[in-house]
Amino acid sequence: MIGSLVALAVLAQSGASTTVPLWAPKGVADDADSFVAFRGIITTPQIATRTARTTIRMVGASEYLVWIDGKLVHDGPPRYAQEFPEYQSFGVDLTGGNHVIAIQVRNDGVTTRILSAVKPYLWCSVTPPNGVDRTTWKCARMPGYLSKAHRISDILGWIDWCDTTHVWRDWQGSSFDDSKWLAPVTVDPGVGRFLEAKTAPVRLNELPLKAIAGGGMTVNYGYERDEPAARFFLDDLDPKGVPAQGVWRRYDLGRVRLGRLMLTLDLPRGAIVEYAMCEELRHGRVAPWITLSGSATCNMDHFVARGGVQEFMPFTPKGGRFLEVHVQSKEPVKFVKETFLERTYFPDPAGSFSSDDPLLNKIWMTGVNTVRSCSEDSFVDCPTRERGQWTGDVASVASDIAAVAWSDMRLARRALVQAAQAARGDGLVAGVGPGDPGYLSTYAAQWATACVHYWELTGDKSLLEEMLPAARKNMDAFEAKRAASGVSDSLGWAFVDWGYVRNEGPTDMALNMHYLMAVRSMVRWERAVGDSAKADEDVQIARELERLVTNWLESQIAMPGQWKNVGYQAASLALLTDLVQKDQVQPCIARMKAHLMSCFPNNPDGPRLSDPSVSNEHVMTPYFGHFAFTALLNHGEIDFVLGQYRKCWGWALGDDRTTWLEVFDTRWSHCHEWSGCPTWQLSRYVLGLRPRFDLGSNVYDFNPNSGSLSQVSGDFPNASGGKIHVAWTRKGRQISYNISGPTAFRIRSGNQLSKPATEFVGSL
Repeated sequence: MIGSLVALAVLAQSGASTTVPLWAPKGVADDADSFVAFRGIITTPQIATRTARTTIRMVGASEYLVWIDGKLVHDGPPRYAQEFPEYQSFGVDLTGGNHVIAIQVRNDGVTTRILSAVKPYLWCSVTPPNGVDRTTWKCARMPGYLSKAHRISDILGWIDWCDTTHVWRDWQGSSFDDSKWLAPVTVDPGVGRFLEAKTAPVRLNELPLKAIAGGGMTVNYGYERDEPAARFFLDDLDPKGVPAQGVWRRYDLGRVRLGRLMLTLDLPRGAIVEYAMCEELRHGRVAPWITLSGSATCNMDHFVARGGVQEFMPFTPKGGRFLEVHVQSKEPVKFVKETFLERTYFPDPAGSFSSDDPLLNKIWMTGVNTVRSCSEDSFVDCPTRERGQWTGDVASVASDIAAVAWSDMRLARRALVQAAQAARGDGLVAGVGPGDPGYLSTYAAQWATACVHYWELTGDKSLLEEMLPAARKNMDAFEAKRAASGVSDSLGWAFVDWGYVRNEGPTDMALNMHYLMAVRSMVRWERAVGDSAKADEDVQIARELERLVTNWLESQIAMPGQWKNVGYQAASLALLTDLVQKDQVQPCIARMKAHLMSCFPNNPDGPRLSDPSVSNEHVMTPYFGHFAFTALLNHGEIDFVLGQYRKCWGWALGDDRTTWLEVFDTRWSHCHEWSGCPTWQLSRYVLGLRPRFDLGSNVYDFNPNSGSLSQVSGDFPNASGGKIHVAWTRKGRQISYNISGPTAFRIRSGNQLSKPATEFVGSL
């Protein structure tokens, strides 16, 4: 490979077109937090139609923005494991002739939650309608940026600190003179073969903004580089007795979002413009710090104006709901245009849910909006603190919400594949990654279950075939750490729940139940791919785990305290895995319900989950509702679960919150998708339609649970692009229903499948 790159480097230096990894010549921008600007000329043929599609394929070592003829069209890259780089394809419609593609690339030079540190490079292929890539490239280090001004946090990249008086004007446009720029050289970044990402490009949605507050300001703390976030927060936004040194404005994005403030100002040369974001106002202010990041944080950017009418936009997207801009200027400042460029994957939902309870309807939509805010090139746990692709909360909760809101399940598939690509040496799939991968035994178990569940939701068995070797290695890692007493804690972090108190003894029984669900899933997996012998081996492992857990359960409930000894999380998982003896089902459910009712927010005086260090048997989390409420709903506890949605998730909507809190405490993230289980549970259990595409195309189970509700309706997105509409009403104990769709589908009842039809009407 090195030899071929050297040969291609000669072509690159001579100005010829190459589709190989490129970077600025050695010494130009090899240092961390440096910027390189690339410009290329795209020549498209003159054709009869006014425009034609040009396809662009791109990937790099870290962040980039892409303009065509001065218009911003794309950002990236999609995250990837170093051995499995993925390029994103997107199309632009261009007229015949010459066009300029301009790309600004940041050499992060550090490992983040998004990408592990890779040698800097940019790979870009441009295919015009005639299929011939003749793009020629030039590059230069971008002036004006101060390197390493401050990290957003130790798990994210850098803030922008830019003196725009030194940045080239309109360098992305066709009239810019790049004659003094350098030819890029080919480089070997040490990554694997480039493959196409199987997801759509991230959306860049421009949202108009209107200030909710503003006024004059003074600066009250230190020099510019002395604690920038503290300096920003200590600006006096209501100065008295001191002349104002500038102006400020505050904006509300409506919900926590990921993106960039795009602000056009008319202001004097040398004016200082600073942006900051946060998820909730602190003391009525935007505080540029991110809680629970494990390091110093700085969620802001700093610019020096060149003067006149100028657009200011941070290079790196940041998360938050509230925005503040502070402009230090001795002369008047005019706000010309105020917008926010949101970075998100999903459009408006195709699915819907409507009942005679407005609060439940709001709760359903809040889960959808939270996932929209937590989707970019992948599902991410939260858009502000981490932007991390955590396998357990991302590939399970988020996948179920996506399945009831949209037909596009590509992010789920990609997350599952990337968890396997970032597997540990012993085969354990990553619990978070592919950037800065980490390993959780419980999430590795959930990965196997999530792969089979993806097949149920989509009918895409190719994932099982593709991931089979990784799945077997993952299970081998568990077996290597399993003894007669169960799976060893040494396998990895056995995250069960925040606040979880592990049982005494040599093995964590909640971990063993997660592993049991994985082994049962592997039985289905092996049979689906035609390996009955391996499936039979998995059956034996499952039986051993079942005996282990049931013996432990019996020992606990035989003692005073009974199900209280088992604990809420273990009892929930036991009920979910059908390990509770028939005569103990109701005592188990009673204990689960008693636990929940003793916790905040059901009990206002219950202990609070103030931070991750809290270990307390008397707390509940929205995340674990994905397991506990599923178990309760499977056993007919519909009204109790609906009551929990109203009380606990209703509490979480207080103070005008519009995305889900990470836990039932406001000191954690205010936008976390793992908290959205009511959305998919309302659609699947209350509306009652459940895809079973593993059984065939357009096959659904239908089993509505009305509880106290009298009428419900909603839509389910279909992979073909249409929607299946479900509506039912309850009178007494009878439910009358109508299910209809644009194409034929089948309903399963018990083991019987209906004939294909576009409408089903009946009563239960």
